[in-house]
Amino acid sequence: MTTHNIIPIEKFRDEINNISPSFCAAKWKQVTMHLQTGHTHSCHHPRTHKIPLEELAINPSALHNTEFKKQQRKMMLEGERPSECDYCWKVEDESNSLSDRIMKSSESWAKPYIDNIINKPWDDNVIPSYVEVSFGNVCNFKCSYCSPNISSQWMEEIEKYGEYPTSSKFNNLDWLKRTDQMPISNKDENPYVDAFWKWWPTAYRELEHFRITGGEPLLNKNTFKILDYIIENPNPNLDFSINSNMCPPDKLLNEFIEKIKIIVFEGKVKRFKLFTSAEAYGAQSEYIRHGMNYDLWIRNIERILTEVPGISFTIMSTYNALSVTSYSEFLEDILKLKKKFYRPEFNFSAVGLDIPYLRHPEHQSIFILTEDFVKNVFENVEFMYNHSDDINNDGPHQGFYRHEIMRMRRIYELMLTHFKENSESPNIINRKDFVVFVDEHDRRRGTNFLETFPQMTEFYNYCKQIK
Repeated sequence: MTTHNIIPIEKFRDEINNISPSFCAAKWKQVTMHLQTGHTHSCHHPRTHKIPLEELAINPSALHNTEFKKQQRKMMLEGERPSECDYCWKVEDESNSLSDRIMKSSESWAKPYIDNIINKPWDDNVIPSYVEVSFGNVCNFKCSYCSPNISSQWMEEIEKYGEYPTSSKFNNLDWLKRTDQMPISNKDENPYVDAFWKWWPTAYRELEHFRITGGEPLLNKNTFKILDYIIENPNPNLDFSINSNMCPPDKLLNEFIEKIKIIVFEGKVKRFKLFTSAEAYGAQSEYIRHGMNYDLWIRNIERILTEVPGISFTIMSTYNALSVTSYSEFLEDILKLKKKFYRPEFNFSAVGLDIPYLRHPEHQSIFILTEDFVKNVFENVEFMYNHSDDINNDGPHQGFYRHEIMRMRRIYELMLTHFKENSESPNIINRKDFVVFVDEHDRRRGTNFLETFPQMTEFYNYCKQIK
């Protein structure tokens, strides 16, 4: 094959593999730091690992540049495959698909730095260009698929009642203790947060993407400290993002809006984005995301987009078994938001939708459902197609975008494949766990599953009788 027939990303793959067939720039230029547990990783595929306090005392950038991570970088430069990156090795060995190793290395926050990476010592203390940080697990929600290391509400419940009595002992603390992921209390001194603030002024100058996650970031004082820092120290190259459940106390929301007005209107950063989450409509969404007020969630999104029109919202919707029966109504609300906040000057809506599917806990995944629920998922796909944005026309792009529809269609196709290829054995356990979970959920939280999900009564009774 001649060079001119190779598409650019394939040519780039060859260039990367000439450096090393195991090289990935994300190991140098991307980091996610969970400061409430003192864990870090580069890329979401490898497991997190603990940041040694003795390394941090000498070098605050060990939040990213741990000795463990440096050894993985050395292996990559020498053509060895770090075992923690097995997700990409499987993709590359089992298909001709481009792995995330290639895709991430080609991103704007990685590609321009590759020459610099390979010309520096393998143990260099790298400043990343893409940073995600969680300052703590304080949260006013306890979403049904979340965990104590991410939600303080979940931690309080598990400490009071213990684990859920599913076969997997859902949300037991033993695993967190074994993996050294018990969160540091918000009331205690946190050496990882202290190190972050020592490192921040140096790292900030070279940042291109910065995202705050949680817990709920608006309940953490460090989020507001970041906002103030950016106001005082503009970074015109920075894409700045925050995840929020959009149901914080009014006082905090008001303060937050006033600060982001300054950041956006005065051009303190290149771009500001908000991410929020919901997986169903109304009361069913509130059951999944315990602590949520669905109507308030909608109103707060509308308020921010009205008062700060220069920003965008992405709604992350982790599709699961409890999404299926009201998701079409949820999509109607999202469509209303898309149309209301259409930006004619850019010909796009300020509201986007991302629809991954839930994998864990398995007792809440779509694959526990019976085949009769496939029609509901098909209706979701059909609704999105019927209200799609036609990228080939010149009209206003106010509907669902192609990539959004494709995510929903993928879920439908996965369900069809599941029922063709999978045995019932795993489902028996997961369905039993499902009914155990919702019964315990109702007992602990004063909720009522059958009143909230009347469309799932037959499925609930079916799971209940499994021995």
